[in-house]
Order: sequence, then C-alpha cells, then structure tokens
Amino acid sequence: MSYLRNRAGVVVTIIGLAIVAFLLGDIINYGTPFWMKSQNQVGNINGESIDYQLFNANVEQTTAMYQQQMGGAASPQIRTYAVQQVWNQFISQELLKQEIDKIGLSVSKDELNSLVTGSNPSQQIVQAFTNPETGTFDRSQLNNFISQVSSQGTAEMKQQWEMLLENIRRERLNQKYTNLVSNSIYVTSLEANEDYIQRNKLANFKYVMLDYSSIKDSEINLSDADYKAYYDAHKNGFKNPEESRSIEYVVFDASPTANDTAATRSTIDQLKAELTTSTTDSLFAAINSDNQYPYTYLRKGQVSPALDSVIFNVPVGTTVGPFLSNGVYEIAKVTDAKFSPDSVKASHILLNTTAEGGVDKATAKADSIKSLINKGESFAGLAIQFSEDQGSKVNGGELGTFPRGQMVPEFDEAVFSAKTGDVVIVNSRFGTHIVKIEKQIGNSKIVKAAIVDKTINSGKATTDAVYAKASNFFAEANSKNFAETATKQSLKLEHIERAVAMDNNFNGTDVPRDLVRWAFEAKQGEVADKIFESDQHYIVARVVNVQPKGLLSLDAVKKQIEPQVRNEVKAKMLTEKLNNALNGSSSIDQVAQKLSKNAVEAENVVLANPVLPGVALEPAVIGTAFGLQPNKLSKAVKGSQGVYAVQVNGFVNPAELVGSDLNEQRKQLQTTKTQRAWSSVFQALQNNASIDDNRVRFY
Repeated sequence: MSYLRNRAGVVVTIIGLAIVAFLLGDIINYGTPFWMKSQNQVGNINGESIDYQLFNANVEQTTAMYQQQMGGAASPQIRTYAVQQVWNQFISQELLKQEIDKIGLSVSKDELNSLVTGSNPSQQIVQAFTNPETGTFDRSQLNNFISQVSSQGTAEMKQQWEMLLENIRRERLNQKYTNLVSNSIYVTSLEANEDYIQRNKLANFKYVMLDYSSIKDSEINLSDADYKAYYDAHKNGFKNPEESRSIEYVVFDASPTANDTAATRSTIDQLKAELTTSTTDSLFAAINSDNQYPYTYLRKGQVSPALDSVIFNVPVGTTVGPFLSNGVYEIAKVTDAKFSPDSVKASHILLNTTAEGGVDKATAKADSIKSLINKGESFAGLAIQFSEDQGSKVNGGELGTFPRGQMVPEFDEAVFSAKTGDVVIVNSRFGTHIVKIEKQIGNSKIVKAAIVDKTINSGKATTDAVYAKASNFFAEANSKNFAETATKQSLKLEHIERAVAMDNNFNGTDVPRDLVRWAFEAKQGEVADKIFESDQHYIVARVVNVQPKGLLSLDAVKKQIEPQVRNEVKAKMLTEKLNNALNGSSSIDQVAQKLSKNAVEAENVVLANPVLPGVALEPAVIGTAFGLQPNKLSKAVKGSQGVYAVQVNGFVNPAELVGSDLNEQRKQLQTTKTQRAWSSVFQALQNNASIDDNRVRFY
C-alpha cells in the first residue's frame, strides 16, 4: 500500500492520459471534435441546430428567386433580405413542429392514405397529378405512378414520393394546429357590443394642458432615484430581443465628383461613335459594357425608362443615347425588330446534360421523350419520371405563364418563336429541356439591341483624397479621444444606438458586413484596427457599448431614457401646479382662468382612436374622458405631451345593436381576432423559445 501511495501521482497521470486518448480516439473515429460541434451551426432553436449547408442552400435559392423577380444582379441588400427570410422560415417551421409534437398531434396511416387516394385528396396531390391538357386532376395518372414506384421505381423516384408524402403529412399537421387555435377563439355578444361602442360612441369635452415644454430642460436636475424609478416602472420595455451594439463612427464620402461624371460622359460619347460603325455589335457590347446585358430580344419595360421610350420607335441600325439613369450612362444600337407573343404558358422536362453523358446523348434522349409525347404519352407523367427540375416536376412540368425575359435567352427564344402545341428541344446552361408550348398570349413589338453602359465611378484622384482624410483621422483617433478627434478635424460623428448582427445599414448608410462582424467580436470601447470600405464610403468605427440579450441594465439605457425621465420630473411639477388650480374649481374654465390659459374644445372623439385633435396620441387623457360623468372635473392626468385636466360636456351614444346586427358585429370581431391569432401564437412561441443566432459568423 505504501508503494502504491508513493506512486499515486504516476497512476493518476497514466489514467488521465488514457482518458484523453480515449476521447481523442472518439474524435478521430467520429469526426468533429466536441468543442467544434457548433462550428457549422447557423443557429439553434430549443436545442435543434440549423446546419449551415442546409441553411445556405435555402439562402442561395431564395436569393436567386428574388434576383429573378427584381430583374437585377446580385446585391448585398438582396442577399441580406434572403438570409432574413430564410431565418424566419426556419424559426417558424421548427417552433411549429416542436409545438405540434409537444401537444401530440399526429396523422394516422389511414388519414394519410385518404389524403393521397381518397375522394378529397390533398391539394399537393391534385397539383402534382393534374392533366395539363384538361386542367383537371387525373386519378389514373396518380394510380399508375404509385404502381410504378412500388414495382419498378428508381431510388430517386421513391425519394421524391416520400418527400411528397412527408409534405402532405406536415401540411395536415399544420392545418390541425391552425384549426385548434381558430376554434379556441370565441367572441361573446357582450364583447362585440363593447367593441362597437368603443368605435362609435362620441365624446365632447374641454381640457386644459400644461405642456412639458413650458419648463426648460435646463431647469431640471435629474437624480439617480429619478432614473431608477422610471426604469423600475418600465422594465418590460427594456428587454433586448437579441444582442446588440452601440457604435459611433465617422463616414468619409467617396462618391463621384463632377470631374468623375465628366470623364464617364466623355468615355460613353467615344463608345457611341464606335458602336455606330461597329459590325460586331454583340461582341462590342460584351467587351465595353459595365453591366452585361443579354444580346437578345427585348419587350417594353425591360430596360431603363429612358431607353425604353426610344428603342421601340427608331429604325433598325439606329444608335441612341447616351442617357443618364441612376448614375449610369447608357447607349444602345437597335439591330432587329419584330412582333412576338407577350407571354407564353409552357411545361418542360429538364435533363441533366452532364449526367446523360454530354449534349449529344442528352439531346438524343430528349428526342426519344419528344417522340413519346408526339405519340400521345402524358407529358405530366413523363415529367414526373424524367425531369430534374424539382420545382416543376411535381406539377407535371408546368412552368405557368411567363413574359419574355423571365427565362434564360435560349429558352426564351425557343418558346416565343414556336407555335402553340409545339414540342421543342432547347439546350441551356441548366441542361437539356423538352418544352411544350401550351398557349401564347398577345402580340407586341420586340427589338434586339446591343446595350453599352458605363457606371459613373469615383476616380483614383477622388478616392485617394478621401482615403487620405480617413487615414489621418484613423491615425489620431483612439478609444479615449474618438469623439474629440472627430470634432477637432471638423468631421461629423455618427451614432447608432442599437446595431444588430444582421444589419447592413447604419442610419441610411450602407456598411460592409466585415464592419458588423468586427463590431460583434470587439470589446466595449474598442476602435477598429482598420478603415472599412464600402462602394462609396470609408468608415472608421468604435464600439461604445455592448448590450446583451435579455433585460438591459439601467446604465445601458440611461442615455436613451433621459427625455422620458425628464418629463416624469416635469409631470410631478406640473401636476402640483394643476392640482392647485383644480382645488376649489367647479368648471374647466375656472381652472383655465387660474392658469391664465384657455380651455380647448375636443369634439367627436372615439375611445378606439385615442388621438387628441391637433395634439398627439393621448390614450390616458381620452380614457379619462370616457370614464367621467358629464360636467364633472377630472383630476390631473399625466399624458405623453403634458399634464391635463378634462371636463366632459356630453356623449353621443350610437344606436343600440340588437338581433342580426349584433350577431354580424360579433362575427366580424371574431374574424379579425382569428386573422391575428397566428402572429400572436408565433410571437408567444418565439418569446418562450431558446434561440441562438450565429448568422453573423457566416454572413
């Protein structure tokens, strides 16, 4: 035993090394180390992590959709909006899923079968198996597909079918939950009548107001007790829903100058002369344009208003411009014009060119599929079987109705040049398409134009001068003299009180994401270690304050609440003054006379809209008026703009609601509450959820 005691340290060390080796073995065998398991998590919702790969795939898809809808190139604003939209979707879906699981809602096997093959199938089934030729649900097509999946379906077909079933199940669960919420909402006749009265009963009264502005701010000395009293009374208003930063910064504007504009105009004038004589218009535009416009046919409304107003009215071969539009000079040469349908309704089957072994083999397979279609095979069935476009295959390949310019140029040209009923094969960057033209609508003039534009950018002389100014400030400013240095150098110090992790804009100025990421890694008082650059600005920043998620401290909100605290102190002073005037008075006019003021008339005021005419929103004052008996004086009432005394002249009561009118009012109020229910439920679920947002690490 003595021997073992003397060597206990060695034994402990050996055991410790063995445990570490065991853990390391687990790490090696199972991948990600335990301290890095959250490295690829965009966020976490009640313990359920959001994987970056999945989240980002949704962001890319949503970004592409917004770009297509807006008809523009990628921009930081579009991407940020997409990130926020996807984040909201993930949160709402996960919270709803967890709540449904928590209360035990389920979809039985028989119920799911009924939603697929029953007499009233899910709308998703109806959409997926609607015959595009008849526009009606094709039950035989559904049965054939189910039989095919069961007997000879590929792994991909089975996966797609399982995904569809899961979507149907989830949709049904969501519907059940929504029905539970909706059925829990009930409005009594008493509630309906009260709502009607609040909206229709009129009050006519007179009031006297002692305005807070009647006392100078300089006359008020605020104590710590004043701040604490206000803070304690309004704590619920100081809950920070997410971590934020208070940041002060200086913006150095590097926008183009008049010299930069003149230089760009000179360049575009020269390019116009060259484009006019060019014999390779599309190549010239591709080489010389800042924004690469597709060299294709255009319909009205696809280009800037200045170009749009001209290119459809000039002869082929004419070069027009330059036009200045949103900081860009544009010229265009019209190379062709013709008439074409305004929009097309079409369906397609998309083949993966690479997976098929190249363009030739993909085209050969497309020809075979086209032959089957021409022989009468169902286009929708073939789309479900062969198409790689996951968004349209579940609808039998339907793309809906779209105008020229919404699809890639090769696709556009094929479907707008063909005739209704044609089946055509098109190769694009997305793959090989078999397209059926269902319908063509309208007929308008289109033109092909080579468009060249030049953006007015800041020249080197401009940016160098502004950067030198930013560098001078950056070199002198530190955590202690940041504001003083800005004043000394005659610079405007900007301040944002509450910047959150996904901001890309401070007080109307676009800021780079690396500035925001830095701010959320920096400590309080820290000045950035570099000058941040955006398209037309240089920015030097300092973190003033770090505001954690949750209830903010008094110190964190002290500056923010100072005006309200000052008004609280003024309210006490004015209340005392007003109570002295009220003492012994029998009418509002007597009160006004004592205060050397005039009583003000307020007519036809309703409780549901508590606005004091010509003053502001004053719910406390309006509520007091509706609680008074006619000709009775109120006590002093603290409002948002001052302290008031009120005397009601009388009320105008609406006609009494009875019978069907009361029932209709009750139905309307219940409909309104039901419509608002989901947002209230979602907000409650979100408030009670534990949500970690790590997006700032990735975006």
